[in-house]
Amino acid sequence: MASDLKPTVEFDDTLGKLDIRLGKVLSAETEPSAPKKSYRLKIDFGKYGVRTSVGRFTGHTPEEMVGKQVMGVLNFAPRTIGDVQSEVLVIGIQFKGADSGEATPLVPLLEGKLGSKLF
Repeated sequence: MASDLKPTVEFDDTLGKLDIRLGKVLSAETEPSAPKKSYRLKIDFGKYGVRTSVGRFTGHTPEEMVGKQVMGVLNFAPRTIGDVQSEVLVIGIQFKGADSGEATPLVPLLEGKLGSKLF
């Protein structure tokens, strides 16, 4: 077992409080006002609406991002990044060989229903 694991927690106190849902990237463009190279994404979460996210997914081209299904946290407070209100946190992992914070989004193996909840 890895020694850098965090302590055990209860589901209802952690993941159970997050509203993580499936969305589809409608558009991706460079966000010039962000402090670090980032994209502004418009993401459709089905009945939960279209939301904006600013994230460091620049290891991918905007064309690669459009049409991808991604998982996003819908119930974090909006965060101002540059001049944009980022309304959703897209879940990702560090892009291999990239600086900390540069990410690739977690994507499902099969297409799912927009707005589906992570469980």
